[in-house]
Amino acid sequence: MGNRTKLLLPLYVLIFHSLSFETYGSIKMDTHTMYPGQSLSGNQTISSSNGRFELGFFKPGNSTAYYVGIWYKNISAETVVWVANRDKPLLDPSGSKLELTRKGSLVLYNQSEIPVWSSSNTMDGSIVAVLEDCGNLVLRNGSTSSPSVVVWESFDHPTDTWLPGARLGGSKMSKKGQRQRYVSWSSSDDPSPGPFSLGLEMDGTGTYHVLKNGHRHWTCGMWLERISSFSTEIVDRNYTNMTYVSNEEETYYKYSVTDTSVLVRYKMDVSGKVQKLVWKDDSQIWESIWEKPKEDCEIYGFCGANGACNQFGLHHCKCLGGFEPKIPGEWNTGNYTNGCRRRSQLQCNEDGKHSFQMIPNIRLPANEVSLTNVKSLKECKSACLRDCSCIAYTIGYYGNCSVWREDLLNIQYLSYGDILRKDLYIRLPKADLAASRAKTRIRIERFTISAAAATVILIAILILLVSTRRMSSSSDAKPADDVLVLFKFGDLRSATKNFSEKLGEGGFGSVFKGTLPNSTAIAVKSLKCQDQEDKQFRTEVSTLGTIHHVNLVRLLGFCLKGMKRFLVYDYMPNGSLDSHLFYKDSKILDWKTRHHIAKGVARGLAYLHENCRLCIIHCDIKPENILLDADYNPLLSDFGLAKLFGRDFSRVLTSMKGTRGYLAPEMISGEPITPKSDVFSYGMLLLEIISGRRNWEARDNENDNYFPARAAICVSNGGDVLSLLDPKLHGDANAKEVIRACRVACWCIQDEEQHRPSMGQVVQILEGVQEINRPPIVGNASEYYQSYIPHWLGK
Repeated sequence: MGNRTKLLLPLYVLIFHSLSFETYGSIKMDTHTMYPGQSLSGNQTISSSNGRFELGFFKPGNSTAYYVGIWYKNISAETVVWVANRDKPLLDPSGSKLELTRKGSLVLYNQSEIPVWSSSNTMDGSIVAVLEDCGNLVLRNGSTSSPSVVVWESFDHPTDTWLPGARLGGSKMSKKGQRQRYVSWSSSDDPSPGPFSLGLEMDGTGTYHVLKNGHRHWTCGMWLERISSFSTEIVDRNYTNMTYVSNEEETYYKYSVTDTSVLVRYKMDVSGKVQKLVWKDDSQIWESIWEKPKEDCEIYGFCGANGACNQFGLHHCKCLGGFEPKIPGEWNTGNYTNGCRRRSQLQCNEDGKHSFQMIPNIRLPANEVSLTNVKSLKECKSACLRDCSCIAYTIGYYGNCSVWREDLLNIQYLSYGDILRKDLYIRLPKADLAASRAKTRIRIERFTISAAAATVILIAILILLVSTRRMSSSSDAKPADDVLVLFKFGDLRSATKNFSEKLGEGGFGSVFKGTLPNSTAIAVKSLKCQDQEDKQFRTEVSTLGTIHHVNLVRLLGFCLKGMKRFLVYDYMPNGSLDSHLFYKDSKILDWKTRHHIAKGVARGLAYLHENCRLCIIHCDIKPENILLDADYNPLLSDFGLAKLFGRDFSRVLTSMKGTRGYLAPEMISGEPITPKSDVFSYGMLLLEIISGRRNWEARDNENDNYFPARAAICVSNGGDVLSLLDPKLHGDANAKEVIRACRVACWCIQDEEQHRPSMGQVVQILEGVQEINRPPIVGNASEYYQSYIPHWLGK
């Protein structure tokens, strides 16, 4: 090669590079990499190598502004997962450009060539920008010697979307340490930072939270329900594996997907909810399979100071007795932020003019002070009276006296079966106590009038539901096999001898024995006059009024009288299963009877899940809800919490109800439930049938007081399964049946719902038609429930 050619070669290379860049910049880029000096403008984009994500300019919804962002490329719904200039919109994308400068940083220029956003300055000309397959935009060394050196990445600067591989949390080394928080958009058309943010407590507890304008909005526990005893891996049954890391330098959550063909993301939504979304190709929508908070009452201080939240009420918030809205006009619009104030201020050193009003069945407010040396309610009251600043007291969740000296926050009315339910005693001037009682009477009268109109409508709906023909309402009304009877209140009062023989009392009311004129024995459930009980009434009638099975209690009819609601069932002479399992003076059920009961309950649940027109999830399987007839045949009862949904749906979101100790993990953590949630509860019930003891009942001669964990270890390791049998049976049982029952129970209580059998399979196993292998170790079910105790307590 001549000297002239040698001199021109660098010029040829420079011209070729310039021509290739001009071509690259004038068409739509289909590569995943930008090199120094290259830029995007107008409708130009780059895509990840797998074709899943795309980077470029976009205009959200009905907005007229433009932004640079990353979105899913090949789905019908526009879904942006990251925004660069979220608080500095552009007017003209064709005149703006996103450039990778020759100094190694990304810079966004507006139409006036003014920088409006940039990444970190590296002063390194070998840097390239790459849109990775996970949706992460990274700046890294472009040399072949060290291509893995990343100097900047969008995952470290997230907006509202948490993608697989990204982190929630970050460095603990300093206050300025890099931490990943996810901040909602201001609206669906405005990606500027909104009021809500998802963050992680950096104290190593694994607690994540949502803030609103920097203040506490909602606090969850942890994703602990998936933590194995032997690993930090959290196995989420809904498409993801989540890992929690906490050490001296950093604390974070990170998750991956179990099926890379499925699109999964978490989002801090504009509504203030953290959502887990999965893309459904068949319906072309993002389906929310988990979200928190699901209910207004979960939001911290939703009703403001001295306000109480009732999720089942027509209006979710109301002031405590002796208080009134601080700004009445705001409450009329549904804004309760400013809470309530006292009608009359407390005056110190006037104990004779003060007393306490009991507020029953509530979740206790936050910010209590525990008096560890005071144990009785009477002593607690005296301690509060002696303290001029004390405004409320009770015996708290840990058995000590709890007093409050500040405004009461985060109070919630709870159902009667809730483990968190407590009575709170609020200090009021005696004049306000009298006024509060008078106001309560007026409220009841007004409610009676308004309820009358609603009752007329409800009666019409129920009559249409239960019969296509007019039903007789005469005093000799009697139940038929295919129709519900609308009973008169006087008839029920006569049948029950003025409700004199109480059979029992549950969360929603009392049950009385009665006899119809034709000598038919009945059980009459009288529901308490609260909104949730009315909801239970409608659910139970609509559920049991349309289904029939030998192992489901038969609803004979109902009665409506003002605010009173009554349900009439067949009478079960042997009461509920719990009375035979746990009470010392009850008849001991032999193994044959227990096995018969276990099979009957399984058949009833299999019918609800698999044979009804609508799939029915009972949601509250426990011994108290299993009734026994004269021949000890089991019948499922208490369908007030049941969930009905079509067979086109695989799962349904629901509020956490039911009874603690029987709830499946997904019911506690707020994820959508399926029939497998009932399977978990059935497994817990079956263990109690086998052992004759409450699962939580402590025994001095056992190292592990959590019976399901001990049973799982015994069954999985091939131990002496007969040692799990109720000692009162003295080993008198069919060993094969006991082993089979123990195995199926441990399969039912697996953490992962896909590992649990269906109730149809349970029936076949118990009947000996289908074989069953030893189940794996359940995991850390004991730790799981223990870890959720602080969450239940609202800590």
